[in-house]
Amino acid sequence: MDHFHELNAFIAVVETGGFSAAARKTGQSQSAVSKAVGALERRLGVALLHRSTRKVTLTDQGQRYLDRIKPLVDEIQVADSELTSSTLDVSGLVRIAAPSTFGRLHVLPLIPELLSHHPGLRVDLVLSDAVRDMVEDRIDLAIRVSPVNDPDSVVRRVAETSLVCAGSRHYFAQHGIPKAPAELANHNCLIYGDMTEWPFTGPEGRFNVPVSGNLSSSSVETILAGVLAGVGIGMFHRASLVGEFQHPDVITVLDEFINEPRDVSLVWPKRRFVPTRVRGTTDFFARALPLQI
Repeated sequence: MDHFHELNAFIAVVETGGFSAAARKTGQSQSAVSKAVGALERRLGVALLHRSTRKVTLTDQGQRYLDRIKPLVDEIQVADSELTSSTLDVSGLVRIAAPSTFGRLHVLPLIPELLSHHPGLRVDLVLSDAVRDMVEDRIDLAIRVSPVNDPDSVVRRVAETSLVCAGSRHYFAQHGIPKAPAELANHNCLIYGDMTEWPFTGPEGRFNVPVSGNLSSSSVETILAGVLAGVGIGMFHRASLVGEFQHPDVITVLDEFINEPRDVSLVWPKRRFVPTRVRGTTDFFARALPLQI
């Protein structure tokens, strides 16, 4: 049996979650897909998949094998498409990672337009405030609103936002408005992640101010909700103050001490060939995100 056919069948089963779905995707019979994967496992001498009546999942060996061969198969497909002049066909599964709040407010609203432009595309949108390992988590494209220091990735800056300090009018009516960053020592500051020092800029340059409070969270939305509820002051990206968080009761403070922009970047694994579906998706967000933020 053709080795490339076996690999494609294996990848299709992983991406669709089962043999019948893989058969529909590839246009083959379920028995043909099962036979191809079985032949691949026999040739390698390991089980790549856990099979049950309800679902199919990767074994540890299967995960490692997928991580190695998926980029290679993608590159072969791209090379083939370039030679057959079919690079405009943006189709297949693309896995996109974005910060939870930023993704919900700015990325998710663009997905219908993306799918309208490329009907053959399927999107798996991963929203998480944790920085995902792109290889381990099989991320095709990451949207980041933080510095990117990864030599194994390509970074394309497409827009920018800024940090803001904000609180509710109710909170400030009770506790006063800070006029200088040092006054935050007298306020309840809501801590996102490990940001126990907030960055500011003064006449003598950049400096950090230690902050503390009675609420911390790894979720930006929790901090925003705490600000809306009048619990304390938060620091986050201005791009988060949209939608339900663009509330008339929320005001920013210390704006004159915050002038450092934060890049919004598209990031993808560095490799010789970038799959057509990833290139098309990247180009779309490069055009659309600056208009959205």
